[in-house]
Amino acid sequence: MGSYAGSGRPGLLPERHPTGDFFVCDIFDALPKDDLASMEHPLFSLSTRADLRVLSYRHNDVTITVTPSVKGRATLFDKDILIYCISQLMAALNAGRPVSRTLHLRAHDLLVATNRETSGDGYRRLVEAFERLAGTRITTNLATAEVETTTGFGLIETWQIQRRTRGGRMVSVRVTLAEWLYRAVLAKSVLTLSRDYFRLRKPLERRIYELARKHCGHQPGWRISLAVLAHKSGSASPLRVFRRMIRDMIATNHLPDYDLAEEPGDMIHVRPRQVVLAPGEGPRPSPEALDEARRLSPGADVHALEADWRAWWVTTGRPRLRSPDAAFLGWVRKRG
Repeated sequence: MGSYAGSGRPGLLPERHPTGDFFVCDIFDALPKDDLASMEHPLFSLSTRADLRVLSYRHNDVTITVTPSVKGRATLFDKDILIYCISQLMAALNAGRPVSRTLHLRAHDLLVATNRETSGDGYRRLVEAFERLAGTRITTNLATAEVETTTGFGLIETWQIQRRTRGGRMVSVRVTLAEWLYRAVLAKSVLTLSRDYFRLRKPLERRIYELARKHCGHQPGWRISLAVLAHKSGSASPLRVFRRMIRDMIATNHLPDYDLAEEPGDMIHVRPRQVVLAPGEGPRPSPEALDEARRLSPGADVHALEADWRAWWVTTGRPRLRSPDAAFLGWVRKRG
């Protein structure tokens, strides 16, 4: 078993839909994707209540003002919808299918993929999330795909419930993404998230995981001062309260993929969690797939490639694979 067991980890939400189609797929087929721009900057509220504050944020040369609607600013849980949309677009791009800014989604699939309840209350909360996403306005000089503009926009452009059941529950939804977000997807300025991201209970845990994934990735580590981490997270808590929340996070140690440690000088050290697979655990490519990997990567040690791929499979949440060979070779091709 790896050092991060996922489903048995205390403090995480239960895995409500362990056989949901969204994750029963080849490793490049609609894994959770997050755009780098909104991972870097705190566009989303960490509050679980209606957040009516206007956020003004500046970091280096980037300035952002986020203005909520009367429904409140979009929350980090609302962002699940965008992550799902990004994931679907990336899956289509990787498969060579045509894409557009407007997506037609099955509401049930969205709820299952993001580990939400599929009860009537789950659908109601989904409608509220769409309203906050559409109503939250951003003014920024944010750059994506090497294009920098100062402009105002929403997190999504439009949304519409296209079909309901007789009981009034939504079935299908049409969503048009903001141009900047769509441009980021086309430029593939995205990273893969662990599917256990959707099991984190607290908004701050999700935000710290995003920052760790963005800045640490698979590097040996990333150090950041507590004050800068608080700023980048978008936390409105006093530094002493933020410090206590980070210490609680360090104590529980259930972020997917990463360990946090406090160091002298009010510094936080983020490190990728070491992946240890038990003998016989995890998917293995066939000898024929290894031969094909040798052809795709001349000079490479295919057994080292296999080990890297198996470790990557763990860090992305151990998705069920229809074809380990196809998943492995897809990973080799993407790796270049």
